[in-house]
Amino acid sequence: MKTTGKILILSCSTGEGHNTCAKALKSAFEAEGFVCDLQDALSLASEGYSKIISQSYDFLAKNDLVGAPYEIAEWYSELKHKPLSPVYQVNKIYTRKLFRLIKDNGYSAVVCTHLFPAFAMTFLMDKAALDISTFFVATDYLCYPLICETQLDGYMIAHNDLVEDYLQGGVPAEKIHPTGIPCNESAFLHRTPMEDARSKLSELFGWHTDSYSGRWFLIMGGSMGFGNVDQLITELFNECSRGDRIICVCGRNYRQKIHIDEQYGSSDIIKTIAFTGQVSLLMDACDVLFTKPGGLTSTEALIKNIPLIHTAPIRGVEDKNAHFFSKRNMSFCSSDPKRQAEYAMVLCGNSAAREAMLQAQRLNRNVDACHDVIDIIKASFQ
Repeated sequence: MKTTGKILILSCSTGEGHNTCAKALKSAFEAEGFVCDLQDALSLASEGYSKIISQSYDFLAKNDLVGAPYEIAEWYSELKHKPLSPVYQVNKIYTRKLFRLIKDNGYSAVVCTHLFPAFAMTFLMDKAALDISTFFVATDYLCYPLICETQLDGYMIAHNDLVEDYLQGGVPAEKIHPTGIPCNESAFLHRTPMEDARSKLSELFGWHTDSYSGRWFLIMGGSMGFGNVDQLITELFNECSRGDRIICVCGRNYRQKIHIDEQYGSSDIIKTIAFTGQVSLLMDACDVLFTKPGGLTSTEALIKNIPLIHTAPIRGVEDKNAHFFSKRNMSFCSSDPKRQAEYAMVLCGNSAAREAMLQAQRLNRNVDACHDVIDIIKASFQ
């Protein structure tokens, strides 16, 4: 029997992972019979405000500056007897509109996939008369700085090994739920046989090949196309032979795509793709995935169970993700493109190393994260 209710999911466009998680939850909620709306929280202040914050994040990330504010937030979190942080205060500016949105639509619960709206909901629940349940869903493999400034009903976190970090961060034990990171698990659990996936992609993108038996390597730089892709492609290209293929997903970094196409346009080995909805099929077709360690892409690779090499992270959150994965042998992590390429050859040629990584991934994933999150929220209505 389906459960009815009305859910508001609040996301934020600082990187695509928070929105990807939110969209996956929305689909899963709707499949369970809920009415579910998705809102960019910062756009409640204004569309221009949301765009400025998103563009500022892109600028900081592209110039390797995200680590500085992250470290400041970590330092601030450890201070004793401090006022609420400037980040908390800034997110109060759209709470009047958020209050009206919640009241006018009669939501049963609010789910935040970013810390910014979690601050706003904490302020609202303290100041306004709202009879709703509130939840935070983590999209990275760490405890976020300043999480102690939020007071929601439940915290869905990426892994059981992070429970102690959240306890140390000030979240009560009864509110912590190690569900894993929700993504479109059904899409990434589905496996298309490798040769069929390669055939479909070749037809879809107009690639021509005499054989599908070579080694295929997938490079993903996130929605903004980050990473030292040029050198990685060079290192891989030097190791490749006829029949191998290097596929680079450049996201919205169109300059990167044009540059690679100009440099390697005559090669059948190297292919570039802009932003695409075929990530699951691309993973099915490839022997090894190279990606920056974003929380959502890493989780999708975990669900897909594909040999994974984490490339240069955006400092702050992503280096924590990379450390979490590599420590548990779920990925190989290096900022050096030469070492990345060398280990890719190990994963292609050493079946024991490959299987050890895949087994570690299977032991540390939750293929039902979306449904587990929904079950916890449903229980809050009883």
